[in-house]
Amino acid sequence: MTEPLDVAKLQRRLAEFAAARDWQPYHTPKNLVAALSVEASELVEIFQWLTPEESTRVMADPDTEHRVKDEVADVLAYLLQLCEVLGIDPLAALDAKIDRNERRFPAP
Repeated sequence: MTEPLDVAKLQRRLAEFAAARDWQPYHTPKNLVAALSVEASELVEIFQWLTPEESTRVMADPDTEHRVKDEVADVLAYLLQLCEVLGIDPLAALDAKIDRNERRFPAP
């Protein structure tokens, strides 16, 4: 049985992967943000010319589903690596942002 996934475990795996390949010198905040932007753009590219209705069915096609999952994984990987390098707890940052948004945009 596999252990449940959590953010810290995934960040450790990403760090170990990079360390095994001596990639840490390249994992600066600037480079990670640039890579994150590129991967987010690759995700956008999948949806770029779809109608809103087509975009809701994107996961129905196995090839497109695979591409979407891969790009989501790439975006998340670079975001988690950026958070690790900058010392940001991504879950705490998101929780705080939701709190601010709830105050900023109160429900009617």
